[in-house]
Amino acid sequence: MRRDKQEAQAQFNRRALLLGGAGALAFGVLGSRLYSLQILEQERFRLAAADNQFNYRLQPPARGRLLDRFGDAIAENRDSYRLLIVPEQAGDPRAALERLSGFMPLSPERIERLVRQISRSPRFKPVTIAEDLDWETFSRINLQLPELPGITPDLGEVRTYPHGPLTAHVTGYVQAAPPGQAEDDPLLLHPGFRVGRTGVEASLEDRLRGSAGQMKVEVNAFGRVLRELPEESNPAIPGEDVQLTIDVRAQRTALQALDGQAASAVAMDMQTGEILSLVSSPSFDPNPFVLGIGQQAFNALNTNPYRPLFNKATTGIYAPASTIKGVIALAALEHRVTDPDERILCTGSVELGDRVFHCWERRGHGGVNMREAIKRSCDTYFYEVARRLGIERIAEMSRRCGLGELHEIGMNLPDSADGLVPTPAWKRAFRGAGWTTGDTYNVGIGQGFMLASPLQLAVMTTRVATGRLITPTLLPRPAPQFEPLDVNPEHLALIDDAMRAVVHEPGGTAYWPLDAGQALGPDGPQMCGKTGTAQVYSISAEERARGVRDQEDLPWRLRNHGLFVGYGPVERPRYAVAVVVEHGGGGSTAAARPARDILRDLIRRDPASRRIGPLATSTRRAGAEG
Repeated sequence: MRRDKQEAQAQFNRRALLLGGAGALAFGVLGSRLYSLQILEQERFRLAAADNQFNYRLQPPARGRLLDRFGDAIAENRDSYRLLIVPEQAGDPRAALERLSGFMPLSPERIERLVRQISRSPRFKPVTIAEDLDWETFSRINLQLPELPGITPDLGEVRTYPHGPLTAHVTGYVQAAPPGQAEDDPLLLHPGFRVGRTGVEASLEDRLRGSAGQMKVEVNAFGRVLRELPEESNPAIPGEDVQLTIDVRAQRTALQALDGQAASAVAMDMQTGEILSLVSSPSFDPNPFVLGIGQQAFNALNTNPYRPLFNKATTGIYAPASTIKGVIALAALEHRVTDPDERILCTGSVELGDRVFHCWERRGHGGVNMREAIKRSCDTYFYEVARRLGIERIAEMSRRCGLGELHEIGMNLPDSADGLVPTPAWKRAFRGAGWTTGDTYNVGIGQGFMLASPLQLAVMTTRVATGRLITPTLLPRPAPQFEPLDVNPEHLALIDDAMRAVVHEPGGTAYWPLDAGQALGPDGPQMCGKTGTAQVYSISAEERARGVRDQEDLPWRLRNHGLFVGYGPVERPRYAVAVVVEHGGGGSTAAARPARDILRDLIRRDPASRRIGPLATSTRRAGAEG
């Protein structure tokens, strides 16, 4: 019995020892782990806890302004009252939105879209309900906030264009970033943040956007913000203010002169290449696009046959027609295929094989020299001169004068056109056919395959007028130096004199349309110019038999384009202008007067004599940075 007790006690002692050892080992491991967590890894877990307690919220930067040459804002920011909903605070988002609809217009369709958007977002992340509310609505909702849990009023910024249609095709507009672009940058997902989509807004996006900041906030376990810590935050850096060479007053004059027609105009300072006016008509108001234009309003713009959304000044391409005759004449003089006094007989048409090439004056001009051919715009003269030159030499001089070249105007403006200066190689590659003399005839009067934008026509005019390789710009540049056109100055003087005769001598194609030579006013300075009529549709013999005799008998879309290029004053050339009126008929009747009005305004005000204005300081920005 005693022995059994001793064995039982020994067994118990062994088990107690084992259990005690196991317990000691467990406590040792636990103590070691606690020592590691609390002592050795204290700093790492302290930082992790701080990360759970504090967070950084993105702070969007203020977008830089766009200013005209005298400091007048053409794109800026203004306060915008908006409403946000925080889903975790609102409970049932649909019910919260339906309660809100009692205090502001909120359609069932809009509520459905917001509910879907909320379901795809974190519950603590604010979702924008409405932007740019009027003060009456905003204040009414603020008074009702106790009845609207989860609804948060907010003050943000929205882009605005003070001059609306005057500068729409220059500035472009901003909108929310497209989905593919937004995925790459958290800033683009921020409520209310927008990026440039067209015009200068898109071209200078990197300069205008600025850099996002970070606001340090204390949050609870669910991510809800408890307080903000601005003293430990990184402020956003506003975007850069950018000054353009555009003159808002010149824009207004040009848009009024075009009078709602489907047309465009470009005006340049011939000494610096600065673009003073760049207008496409009819224009549109870019402001509704910022917050989202309605489908009905957008369809009205998009289906308008005059194409108000299309920037005709830089993207539209047209046959330059007779505006190019100064370039053809310059090439002929440089290559000595004729002399200024040689007379070429114009009988009203020229036969080439089984084809007949007509002069616009069906009765013919008789024998004309170069000056008379430019002044009266004789097609027959330029058929012959073009034949002697050949297409390669015509193409070479056209490119030197700025045609067929993409002018970036100091930035990569979206959708700008480079036009076309055709050659035999081009025709073989794109038309699968050889070059013909008839093709050369057509190019010699600015028709056929040749295409140019109004901007290119303005550059062409500037280079012929100055004899320098002027390049256009929308951004000011100090004292630019341009290479010479490398042509005989006497030849340029001949072209200049002939273009003056177009406007100021009887028989000139712009003489009567521009008040019998008094273009810039009685006893005022003189100007040089060249009209052009680009054929869109050729009236057939069958149509003539039915009584379709002239442009007015055709539907608007089949009528000729009217063009005019000019510069002045003759005594001190400073400004060049190019105007294209789509389906306006003849250049002398449709385009000469708008061009004259633009040039007259520039000469009277002489904006080039005034320095580019200093950048005005934004009070909002100065306060934010200071």
